[in-house]
Amino acid sequence: MRHEFKKSEPHMTVEILGTAAPVDGAQQDLPLYLSPVEAGFPSPAEDYLDKQLNLHTHIVKHEAATFFLRAHGLSMINAGIHDGDLLVVDRAIAAQDNRIVIAALDGELTVKRLVRRRGKVLLVPENPDFPEIDITEREHVHIWGVVTYVVHKL
Repeated sequence: MRHEFKKSEPHMTVEILGTAAPVDGAQQDLPLYLSPVEAGFPSPAEDYLDKQLNLHTHIVKHEAATFFLRAHGLSMINAGIHDGDLLVVDRAIAAQDNRIVIAALDGELTVKRLVRRRGKVLLVPENPDFPEIDITEREHVHIWGVVTYVVHKL
């Protein structure tokens, strides 16, 4: 299922990919090496395998309330959300001020930062080329969940 805004509407759209329920029988463990990776000067490599790592256990805290979306657009680029990124969304986390949320506006999904400012509730993009959305008086707004992780290709 894919939700998109019309081209004239300047929002980042999202595509629903699925829930966080693991696939039965699927191997989800990946190798985790004990040696840290230097982001500055290289250090001698150590081939010491510490244990198996299951990414699902690290990025999914509330399995029944977590789902995945794919982002489309550029309105959240300054928050590190790029076109095509995978978003991990948790419905069990409260949508508090300054959190990045998935919101349904009149039945269409978008990803924005939730901001409370001067008595108003806004959905704020992280790109100055896009406008803020005042949702204070809107009747058809539903917060689907809070974005907890972003996965993107380098």
